[in-house]
Amino acid sequence: MNLLDPRARFSQPDGEGSMQVSLDPRDEIKGAKVFAVYGKGGIGKSTTSSNLSAAFSKLGHRVLQIGCDPKHDSTFTLTKKLMPTVIDVLESVEFHAEELRPEDYMFEGYNGVMCVEAGGPPAGTGCGGYVVGQTVKLLKQHHLLEDTDVVIFDVLGDVVCGGFAAPLQHAERALVVAANDFDSIFAMNRIVAAIGAKAKNYNVRLAGVIANRSAATDEIDRFSEAIGMKRLAHFRDVDAIRRSRLKKCTLFEMEPSPEVVAAQQEYLRLAQMLWDGVDPVAANPMKDRDIFDFLGFE
Repeated sequence: MNLLDPRARFSQPDGEGSMQVSLDPRDEIKGAKVFAVYGKGGIGKSTTSSNLSAAFSKLGHRVLQIGCDPKHDSTFTLTKKLMPTVIDVLESVEFHAEELRPEDYMFEGYNGVMCVEAGGPPAGTGCGGYVVGQTVKLLKQHHLLEDTDVVIFDVLGDVVCGGFAAPLQHAERALVVAANDFDSIFAMNRIVAAIGAKAKNYNVRLAGVIANRSAATDEIDRFSEAIGMKRLAHFRDVDAIRRSRLKKCTLFEMEPSPEVVAAQQEYLRLAQMLWDGVDPVAANPMKDRDIFDFLGFE
């Protein structure tokens, strides 16, 4: 099928130069607040997503977290172990989705948070966007989204293709996790550009940045001000957060200490703010060369 043929059923490109097709309206997630969490690889997106899911659940909401990484480790602090992926279980039934049961790929984690690991195709053989699409279709076929208040997509790494950006087709708000350093801010700038491209055809809008693993936020704040973005939360480089990952648990299960309680309260504040509704920001990403000049790196 020619993706640019206007007679094609899914022909609408997502942004200038895009070859990714538009979302089938039948696969839209309705009724729940949907968030997509992005950021540079290794910046703590899964830790942030899992603790945010736990915080939403603490506020009394029914939460579903969808991990969108072939490593399938997004939810293991919620479930205490690596769970089989949607791709794994589909492969086990030779991709006959009608043979699957919800319990084959959805698992209950901490405080009732429901967890799904989409997984991904073998390296170099497919598109992550297809995997996300198949996961959402399964959830809808089994009516698993009807009783969900909050859906969080935890998305791998930087945005380099339409597959990585596929969760933006479903999300209402996109969140970027970044540290107070050049590499994180560079990745954030690319993600902001991807969100802007998706926003032309979908309901997703940029909510803002979550500063993570950073004692200070001066560079994040300076960059955010320059492009019209805002910081939503700040999680310092707290050892207890790192240890919670090693202990396979959420921050809410760690022994209370002043720094742990402060981080828990920040997650609860962020969850409540997102639930109440965050006004979208119309950020204008910089050109790559301009970022180098702006941050003063040579």
